[in-house]
Amino acid sequence: MSIDFRASRRPTLGVEWEFALVDKVTRDLSNTASELFEAVRRHEGADLPKLHKELLRNTVEVVSGICDSVDEAVDDLTGTLRLVRGLADDLGVDLYSAGTHPFASWDGQLVTPGHRYETLVERTQWWGRQLLIWGVHVHVGVRRREHVLPIVSSLLNQLPHLQALAASSPINGGTDTGYASTRAMLYQQLPTAGLPIQFERWEEYESFVAEEEKTGVIECLKDLRWDIRPSPRFGTVEVRVSDGISTMHELRAIVALTHCLVVDLEERLEAGETLPTLPAWHVRENKWRAARYGLDAEIIVDRSCREREVTDDIDDLLLRLEPVARRLGCESDLAAVARIPAVGAGYERQRKVAAEAGNDLTAVVDSVVRGLRT
Repeated sequence: MSIDFRASRRPTLGVEWEFALVDKVTRDLSNTASELFEAVRRHEGADLPKLHKELLRNTVEVVSGICDSVDEAVDDLTGTLRLVRGLADDLGVDLYSAGTHPFASWDGQLVTPGHRYETLVERTQWWGRQLLIWGVHVHVGVRRREHVLPIVSSLLNQLPHLQALAASSPINGGTDTGYASTRAMLYQQLPTAGLPIQFERWEEYESFVAEEEKTGVIECLKDLRWDIRPSPRFGTVEVRVSDGISTMHELRAIVALTHCLVVDLEERLEAGETLPTLPAWHVRENKWRAARYGLDAEIIVDRSCREREVTDDIDDLLLRLEPVARRLGCESDLAAVARIPAVGAGYERQRKVAAEAGNDLTAVVDSVVRGLRT
């Protein structure tokens, strides 16, 4: 099987941002995506290409076009959000972006009509039906096909950094799970989700995909829902680690960090460097530690089993990436990553709101919705 990778001539940037729809009064999830799409259609006279359906009818996804910078991507997203949020207001719903909803029940949610979604739920049953989770995906263009898999494998070293910074799903089904990112643990239960396989050659990846299709595990490449994956159609590496992000300044910071990480790895490959990787068992442990402890995690940083606080490693990473950020025009956004541990990541803020409100979880929803509007 041959998989054509449509290489990017420059390090482009694209962002996909998932939003739940929540009722303005009850703060519960609202299965009104169909009504929102119809309102957009009436307003625009056609479907909006940058507003996508998702698995459940309580969710919409806003996507950017192919951009060259964080500024361009955020401006693109903001324009679509402004329209969608206004029409959502008319329907009595708010846009909500976090990794999970704190108290919604999965059994009242409706699946979006369509073969791909219906097949997923039929195959995965309870695990598919209860996936009340939302995230942010970042695409970064890569120039050479032979660089894609080394970038994917090496980027797993920074998976816990990204996951800890964006973790925003501590409460699920009315219970504080004890995890910073419950979403990370839930999503990996799907048979084709979770950590990617660390292939060394593109031909190995092609053989794997052919076998997955032949055995009926997947119908197409989109069914490989890895945390970090090649996206051959777009010529990108797609980073799907982040929980839903509830503020624009955090989105800018996480997007900038992701852009810089991929570009840095590609430049090092171009210079002839062999990129550092970790064994799969260390990668798996680091993912669990970041999901469980968030910014308090101690992670494994090299093959000699050296451990370090993830926040200390983030500080050094930001310093190392400063020249890349300068070239990409996102220096201030990369620097803003340091603000997340200082003010509290999403999971920390949600726990604080819940405690101050006497565990009134509608207050948590209010705080997440408010974060997007400020």
